[in-house]
Amino acid sequence: MAELDKLDLHVDIHRVPNEISDPIPFGEDETDRAYDGAYAHRFWRILVQVDRVFEQFRARFIGKCSPVHFFWGAPDLAVTRFSGRPAPKHPGGIPNLPDWVTREAYSEEVSSCGFWPGGGPVPYPAFYSYAYPAPPDFSSASVQPKGAFFSNDLHEFLLPYDMVRESASPDDTLLEFLQTTYEAAANLAYWDRASLERGRHPKCAS
Repeated sequence: MAELDKLDLHVDIHRVPNEISDPIPFGEDETDRAYDGAYAHRFWRILVQVDRVFEQFRARFIGKCSPVHFFWGAPDLAVTRFSGRPAPKHPGGIPNLPDWVTREAYSEEVSSCGFWPGGGPVPYPAFYSYAYPAPPDFSSASVQPKGAFFSNDLHEFLLPYDMVRESASPDDTLLEFLQTTYEAAANLAYWDRASLERGRHPKCAS
């Protein structure tokens, strides 16, 4: 921050970790933490490969869509599609995340997916997919591949990373999960898919 001040770039940040209970402000956290460079490198390699497949999935959508981005909270790599219609006001309540941030993020209907290294009720790395607002019967929708399931704890579909890693075609397995969970959200919520998806737009049909 001092170096930015030297450039006359005065920046203020929220100095407390988001989305976790009982956070320690960054400037006060002197807790010893283990670091394993080999595993950090493996995590980076996973992110690089997941980003590549997420970009393929993102390219299928011509509506409003986020970049593939590394989110600060969980942390997770995510990409979000928007229907273009307003969503009901989000209730907020995410630990140590201002409600106005959450409500801006979910001001429109979304179908969001990502990769998460795991924690809490899911003690393993996994891919996830959820909708806000979740349409009726979303939790019971049929999705692929075999092994994907709906978590009642997290209110989203999960696919363990190892199931993707060990499959005959990891790219195809992951794309199948992303596509079928998106279709469950979009179909049940009556998104205008013809106008939002590449190859389905009337101008693209031939």
